[in-house]
Amino acid sequence: MTGPFAPRETVEQVEEGHVLAPKFDANGLIPVVTTDFASGELLMHGYMNEEALKMTIASGEAHYWSRSRQAIWHKGATSGLVQEIAEMRIDDDQDCVWLRVNVGGNGASCHVGYRSCFYRSLPTGELPDAPVELTYEEDEKVFDPLDVYGDAPNPTKL
Repeated sequence: MTGPFAPRETVEQVEEGHVLAPKFDANGLIPVVTTDFASGELLMHGYMNEEALKMTIASGEAHYWSRSRQAIWHKGATSGLVQEIAEMRIDDDQDCVWLRVNVGGNGASCHVGYRSCFYRSLPTGELPDAPVELTYEEDEKVFDPLDVYGDAPNPTKL
């Protein structure tokens, strides 16, 4: 074995073994779920490529792969909202990472200014004939994105 990741050899080795053998998808990515360490609140979902995963492990701070910018991004490098890893887990078949983090600055993780990227809910039940209406679960933004990022265009592609 060379490097921090073992080759994936058997189901038993992946599911019951003691070595990290992550499974990246066809695009070289692994999904990441990020929660607040203290509260358990879901903050965001993102992706890592092999290099971002290595950087996260080595630094103890979250690094993600931006699919829209096609680049690694160190969460909080611009905003100061660095996600310090309190605990890092991988699921049973090693194809999803869970980060439990302490967030620097004002504690927000969403580039839109809310604490969590999951600031809206949607109803379940019978589907309406019109678009589903979303409900805002966070009343106030934690920060103004224009103050933090300036008037740079939103990096997310529609």
